[in-house]
Amino acid sequence: MSDEVAIRVRGLRKAYGDTVAVAGVDLDVRRGEVFALLGPNGAGKTTTVEILEGYRRRDSGEVTVLGVDPADPTPDWRSRVGIVLQGTGEFDELTVAEVVRHFSGFYPHADDPDKVVERVGLAAKADARTHTLSGGQKRRLDVALGIVGRPDLLFLDEPTTGFDPEARREFWELIRDLAAAGTTIVLTTHYLDEAEALADRVGVIAGGRLVEVSVPERLGNRQEAQATVSWRTPDGRVESAQSATPTALVADLAARFGGEVPGLTVTRPTLEDVYLRMIGH
Repeated sequence: MSDEVAIRVRGLRKAYGDTVAVAGVDLDVRRGEVFALLGPNGAGKTTTVEILEGYRRRDSGEVTVLGVDPADPTPDWRSRVGIVLQGTGEFDELTVAEVVRHFSGFYPHADDPDKVVERVGLAAKADARTHTLSGGQKRRLDVALGIVGRPDLLFLDEPTTGFDPEARREFWELIRDLAAAGTTIVLTTHYLDEAEALADRVGVIAGGRLVEVSVPERLGNRQEAQATVSWRTPDGRVESAQSATPTALVADLAARFGGEVPGLTVTRPTLEDVYLRMIGH
């Protein structure tokens, strides 16, 4: 990750009639960063991302994406931005290789389609018609179409919705590989564990406003939150206590029990706990 800014937003506003969807968002995303934008439905997350992608016009504010205003995109700018929507489309009668090869023709400096198919883990399915792919494999094809143009910036919209746990973990490895190669990634997701696993920083948007931007482990002062220590008493009851110094509390319990503490657990607020508090739930 570099200090150079890939996305710069100042005072972004967008309304639909009397409904304000985005109410003055300021945001910087650095080159090479994986940035996760979190927020409940109707918070302004999708509108913000669509403005960054050049799909929707803003009412006011300043926006630059890779140095260009997305409201006035150039063909060169389009070729540098990859977008993976929740569903790219259906190509039932085409094979995986045919679809990727077709999309590669849209870009002036496209990557080798066969290498892209291999990169997303679909080499064994290159000659399979897309209607035979599993949900996870179709999502990998969506990513192949998003990266075949060698984008500097990749937008991922809810990339693992509907995945089983194994497919999600495999997809995460693909995203990590893309980030390691220097691709800037903007990720929207409802899975908080996904944001924590992948993102360098996360931003929480609620009510059209950006509530906070931070690294996952420090969001909402999470690192300063008290831990909950629980244990089982000799008569089988579960007791718990809040502590800012859980290690000291556990040491006291160990001394009280003469060694191992039955049923001991130490937990801190998860990213999901902090997120739900920040959006008012």
